[in-house]
Amino acid sequence: MRSLRDGQRQTRSVHGQHAQPSPQLQQPQHLQHSQHRGLTRGLALDLGSSRTRAWVPGQGLLADTGADPAGDHVRAGRPVRRGRIVDMDSCGRMLGRIADTALGADRGDTVIVLSHPVLAGTGHRAAARDLLTALGPSRVIVLDSARAAAACAGPQDGGPLLVVDIGAELTEATLLVDGRIRDARLAETGTSDLEPGEAPTAVVRAVLDMVMGMWHQDRHGALLGALRRGPLLAGGGALRPDITNRIALRLGVPVRLTDDPATTVVRGAGLILSSVLRHASAARALPGRSG
Repeated sequence: MRSLRDGQRQTRSVHGQHAQPSPQLQQPQHLQHSQHRGLTRGLALDLGSSRTRAWVPGQGLLADTGADPAGDHVRAGRPVRRGRIVDMDSCGRMLGRIADTALGADRGDTVIVLSHPVLAGTGHRAAARDLLTALGPSRVIVLDSARAAAACAGPQDGGPLLVVDIGAELTEATLLVDGRIRDARLAETGTSDLEPGEAPTAVVRAVLDMVMGMWHQDRHGALLGALRRGPLLAGGGALRPDITNRIALRLGVPVRLTDDPATTVVRGAGLILSSVLRHASAARALPGRSG
């Protein structure tokens, strides 16, 4: 790891990670039908350090919670810190309440899709999967936030895309090429580290440092192609013009925003969830097949 220049936060990176596209988007059709048959309802989740957002097909944003409703203060009670689950019990209670509201008590015909930080460790991913499995859905899908954002607002031709996700406690930059992660960088700094009225210098500098690191590693021009398209900015930090304008000015390219950057990731996860449910519906409709 290397420190940012302010010496307060750390960054992590991975270069050339050949992660596969989301399973439901690449499996042969007959395997998709076999795997997802019987699923009729679902829930998409973005489990963040500051807020947890839930999306239900046909209903939209169902929950946007910033604290454990049991009464804990946001700072003391958040079960996720810097992109890691730090309180399994509190996180399980929170997810259970959301699932009860979205799916009801009987969840045998449901699928839950959860996004996680691109560079989340295996421990975080395993813990998240265990918590979701304990809720009793038929299937759990865990995917990274960059590809969820790309599902919401990425190019349809599968060309290079730079996703910059600016959260409360993490900022990530991910270079995607044909749905695969070519490079990913993470800085453990975000909007919650800024004092009220403070200029977002640390956050903007973190983004620029990560992009420059990618530039030095990029041997095929993918980053240049992504910059020409315009980086896709997501997360709560993308709601702040003082951040987005500075990033655009320093990079010298226009940036792209969805209509609600704070929900880009959960909406993208919701689109992937809807794809799974459509496959399940198609499987039930196949001649000679039972649901």
